[in-house]
Amino acid sequence: MLIESPVRPDVQRGRWPLALAALLLALLPPLSAVAEPQHGIAMYGEPALPPDFVSLPQVNPDAPKGGSITIALPGTFDSLNPFITAGQPVVSVSPLVTETLMGRNYDEPFSLYGLLAESVETDESRTYAEFTLREEARFSDGSPVTPEDVLWSFEMLGTDGAPRYHTAWKKIAKAEQTGPRKIRFTFTTEDRELPLILGLRPILKKSSWDNRDFTATTFDPPIGSGPYLVEKVERGTSVIFRRNPNWWGKDLPFNRGQWNFDEIRYEYFANPQAIFEAFKAGFVTTFRETNPSKWATAYDFPAVRSGDVLLSEIPHHRPSGIEGFVFNTRNPLFQDWRVREALIQAFHFEFVNQVINGGVQPRIESYFSNSPLGMIPGTPAEGAERDLLLPFADSLIPGTLEGYRLPFATDERDYRRKLRGSVKLLEEAGWRVDDQGVLRDAAGTAFRFEILLSVGQDELVAISSIWVEALKQLGIEARVAVIDAAQMRERTRDYNFEVTHYIRSVSLSPGNELLLYWASGGVSNPGSGNWMGMNAPAADAMIAAMLRSEDPQSFQAAVRALDRVLTAGRYVMPIWYSDRARIAHRKELRYPARTPLYGDWMGFQPDTWWYEAE
Repeated sequence: MLIESPVRPDVQRGRWPLALAALLLALLPPLSAVAEPQHGIAMYGEPALPPDFVSLPQVNPDAPKGGSITIALPGTFDSLNPFITAGQPVVSVSPLVTETLMGRNYDEPFSLYGLLAESVETDESRTYAEFTLREEARFSDGSPVTPEDVLWSFEMLGTDGAPRYHTAWKKIAKAEQTGPRKIRFTFTTEDRELPLILGLRPILKKSSWDNRDFTATTFDPPIGSGPYLVEKVERGTSVIFRRNPNWWGKDLPFNRGQWNFDEIRYEYFANPQAIFEAFKAGFVTTFRETNPSKWATAYDFPAVRSGDVLLSEIPHHRPSGIEGFVFNTRNPLFQDWRVREALIQAFHFEFVNQVINGGVQPRIESYFSNSPLGMIPGTPAEGAERDLLLPFADSLIPGTLEGYRLPFATDERDYRRKLRGSVKLLEEAGWRVDDQGVLRDAAGTAFRFEILLSVGQDELVAISSIWVEALKQLGIEARVAVIDAAQMRERTRDYNFEVTHYIRSVSLSPGNELLLYWASGGVSNPGSGNWMGMNAPAADAMIAAMLRSEDPQSFQAAVRALDRVLTAGRYVMPIWYSDRARIAHRKELRYPARTPLYGDWMGFQPDTWWYEAE
């Protein structure tokens, strides 16, 4: 639109072009901010710690170095290669021996700070990520960590590594070296979490894998840049890590107060009871008690009474995750949600919790309960949650939109009412009890299934046995089968089970790992976390909405909507979670006074603990 106005003499003398330029610049949209290298990155907003932070807030920066810690685990191991699907690797090789480009602060929902990389750069839409390696970064053999090592590690993990690495690699259009210490990854898709995922990939020394099969199990430890070296291995039974006195990163602010033990030992035992006895005898120096009843009754032994063993409770504020018994819906027996609901109602949670835990443990109410990300049980979806779910209304299982709450019984009379509800649901699904008291379908097939557990899961066997007896009242024949850990890995990888123990931990910033847990691709692809065989378009859409969220509000709505789809799907019969860790430990083992947001989780023990004799 042309606007006419009197022409002033000064404009006539040449000032009009300058005024016009200023006006046009004012009308133009603002240019996007130029991306600059940053010391850290957060999933949303800015990382909490400034560039000049001196240590993580949840550590003791003055913790002394020295001493040892001995941690016990059930089972065995047959490999020191934790990056592949083959074998059962020893724990902690990755965090102790190798390092990542960036390190995670577990006192924030999801923020990373420079580790091998001194900085990260990305744009507002996060279409790429560029990392600049620290000039001083070194592998344990003294050789520098180079862009070539980073590029090789990403490609090898993304193609020949375990499936958990593949999804991110498929989203990389280009991986290239852009400077003497710079590596840039350009993405194929919108994914705000991807720069953080790449920042947490382990970096391996390329040349150390020459003439070696990366996909094979091995007892040769990888060469990494981390704080520890593998000192000694007794195959299948123990491994000792020794702190590297020449570790390049010992003076980094991120590492200050961490990795304090000179020696970290892992000892493997046949069963949990043997571990507890070894702890009482002093052979093991720390023990996590998962049973609150035992915590209250089994720790009155001499070392506790004398003060040589301390009992510590570590609270946390992370989501409950899901743990319980998963129904494999690839099996027609469990494809009807009414059948799954009937089996869940037959589980007398209150009674079992009292028997096993003294009634102390809270029940898992949803996959993200105990956090702001969890849906509110029993309430209808509203606002953004409802808007996200409405396009899938026709395919949603009843209770997803309307509100679903796990069945509970206030007393035995109430539980009998729940059993009658199970009978009705089974009848609606086409099952009837015959004259012999056996539940059968219209074709006369009896309702039978197997609960598959691993050797050493004695508590789960006890829980299952109570459930099996309850199911008999419905005419259902269930039996518990116990197999060794290797068989369990093989059968769950191939989804060759009917019902089994299932556990998935989630964080306050869930992301791409949920594609491995619950996306429809896991229905047929072996090795995923989708053991239930869930094929729900709504779940795929909620995960996608979560990954493209740009603010905390839309992110929370997407996660809560996903929580509704998962919980109302009745794919897992949940048991309980612990809102605190219960750790018995030798008095010489100390931990910081400040408990991190995630509590006793990754990044806590042995990372921030230390040894201090009186």
